[in-house]
Amino acid sequence: MQDLKISKRKPSFPITPKLSNYLSRYNRIVQIPIFYEDLLRFQGSIVVYDKDDNDTLWIRVYYNEYEREEIDLSLKKVYTIFHSDGNENILPFLNVDAIDYCTFGNSKPFRIKIRNILNDNTTYFYVKVADASRVYGLELEHMLSPYNLNFLVHENTLIEEHIAGIPGDEFIKNMLPGCSKTEKSQIAKEFVKFNERCMIRLLGDMRSYNYVIVPTHDFDKVVYKIRAIDFDQQSYEGKFNIYRPQFFKENFEMVKLVSNNIQKLSIDQYKTEERSVLVKRLKSFQKRVGRLMDSMEQDNISKKEHIDLLKMTIFDYTHDVNFKRSKNMGDILKYSLEFITRNYENVNLLNLNR
Repeated sequence: MQDLKISKRKPSFPITPKLSNYLSRYNRIVQIPIFYEDLLRFQGSIVVYDKDDNDTLWIRVYYNEYEREEIDLSLKKVYTIFHSDGNENILPFLNVDAIDYCTFGNSKPFRIKIRNILNDNTTYFYVKVADASRVYGLELEHMLSPYNLNFLVHENTLIEEHIAGIPGDEFIKNMLPGCSKTEKSQIAKEFVKFNERCMIRLLGDMRSYNYVIVPTHDFDKVVYKIRAIDFDQQSYEGKFNIYRPQFFKENFEMVKLVSNNIQKLSIDQYKTEERSVLVKRLKSFQKRVGRLMDSMEQDNISKKEHIDLLKMTIFDYTHDVNFKRSKNMGDILKYSLEFITRNYENVNLLNLNR
């Protein structure tokens, strides 16, 4: 499989006043006591290895003693705001076990590990630069996927929840070979739907390490779901296949799984199911999605050459003249959602399953 090349070091786009107003309307804006830049003042670090002594590409950072106390207190306050009502009575029972910094990729996030000292339960959250394209991706995931997302923005800082699951690359390498035929068929179905969802909402770069597999025990079987965990490449690239996970070499085993376990008729059925369900989600969030699209249409989150390439590629697929007229990524995504709504809002799922 030929590897897809994407833009390296995608620029970080600022939060515009219109997007900020949108976020404020839906309680995504909040005052927090620490900024992303504050965490960059670390004085030293060590490499973080996994249980098999492989480099995770994360480093554990350390601060001067006089700064660490202030940083720890601020991060614990962020935890109470993020997961509760901001009540500081629980602060004495919280401990910041680790602050890790990722040296890989565009976003360079900090991963914060908070432990409740009363019961040793741990929780993670991430501190990142508040990139507008990533914020659009998080909001679209919240509304158009089966999963809700919790995140907060304060000026140039983004606080993002940890999405639990088994990293896709680790699952493919270590767990997929041991799955039963029934489980492999179910995972293949989920990958088809995940692929379709990413393509429709223009979420790019879903290589195996940018999504997780979430196993759930259900009676006498395990049900597997696929969740995106990286939203950095929302509506930025010009190559249409960047938004289709099936074309990344890291997903070759998943593509093979689909071809070995699902007939083309069933693949088409699952695509139709995902499109029609997505339309139902769109209708549930109609006003909210509309406000987000209004902001996105007036925002600059990509390059002109990317916009021109993508809109003409999608026009060739759909023959919808609206795509040819698109001026930015917000236009392209809006017309994509409108196209899906026109063609799939009246699909009867009961008939598909007969």
